[in-house]
Amino acid sequence: MTNTASEQNQQDAVEYSQSRGLVDRLARLDCSLALSSYQSGLLYHLGRGSDGSLHVHQSAMPKPMGLHYDGQGGLTLAGGAEILRFQNILAPHERINNVFDACFMPRLIHSVGELDVHDIGLDADGAPVFVNTRFNCLSTLSKRHSFVPVWTPPSITQIVDEDRCHLNGMAMRDGQPAYVTAVSQSNTIDGWRDRRVDGGVAIDVQNNQVVCKGLSMPHSPRWYNGKLWLLNSGTGELGYVDGLEGGDPGQFKPIVFCPGFLRGLRLYKGYAFVGLSKPRYKRFEGLPLADRLDAADSDAWCGLQIIDLATGTCVDWFRIDGAITELYDVEIIPGFATPMTVSPGGAEAASLITWDKPETADTPTSQR
Repeated sequence: MTNTASEQNQQDAVEYSQSRGLVDRLARLDCSLALSSYQSGLLYHLGRGSDGSLHVHQSAMPKPMGLHYDGQGGLTLAGGAEILRFQNILAPHERINNVFDACFMPRLIHSVGELDVHDIGLDADGAPVFVNTRFNCLSTLSKRHSFVPVWTPPSITQIVDEDRCHLNGMAMRDGQPAYVTAVSQSNTIDGWRDRRVDGGVAIDVQNNQVVCKGLSMPHSPRWYNGKLWLLNSGTGELGYVDGLEGGDPGQFKPIVFCPGFLRGLRLYKGYAFVGLSKPRYKRFEGLPLADRLDAADSDAWCGLQIIDLATGTCVDWFRIDGAITELYDVEIIPGFATPMTVSPGGAEAASLITWDKPETADTPTSQR
């Protein structure tokens, strides 16, 4: 049956909703949020308008995945076959269209090929380090080649074009990769797909040791307040690794169940910002998450939940309904109320021109 234009528009429609306190919480925390959705090809900024409303800005990106904000105006994105580096071009007193207090412009685009890059960070020298899922390793950029491998999991015996263990997440600590997550320890092509239920691991990069086993499709490891936090995506749980320093593998300690496939995690001022996605093929076949949702009489949803780490409860949320069903990463943008990002290669990137000039109180407000 052929869909009419009206029916197609209804299928493609997207609706946003949020908790009543979300905007006030962002104001109290003095931050905004960035969300990546490779499914839609969009990078979202969730900010607050001058009228107290939620402001959602979206910009087209090539398959946006991992995000990293450096705290100095630099935003790095893993996007399709590229690593993209953006820089905020606005001075503190400047605004775009009298609305946006940060404008991230594409400044460096490095072509790496389709490596299926997942998480990304910057090392102590400011160089990108990323999870090269296709080749089962952590990598950095090369001036000549697609990548330079810097670390492989202990179970992987060679750098080869085979996604064997589905390495996906990376936690940075003191400017270096500290921990990673993988769906399995498989050493054969696509072997991870048979280990989704309980084959997941967290690995200490510096010591080449598995520090947690028995996970279900873990993602988004993050180091925060002396603990290794991660998302046990196949069970829908946020938690941390207990007994990390004991020599033997520690235990995953869940603190909250969220109704979705969890990817994208940031921890900030006592809160966890957790990304949720719906199932890709209607159901989470074979994963414990399906039973957890049934037991809770709940459907999976796409969006963001803010978890109070002290109580393990969701205190605010942002939800996407309609054609967009999957997110990948979440990032905190501190100090900015309403940021935006300019899409590379578009008309805005061509027409918005800035240059180095003395900062004075008389510098005019930027306009688009």
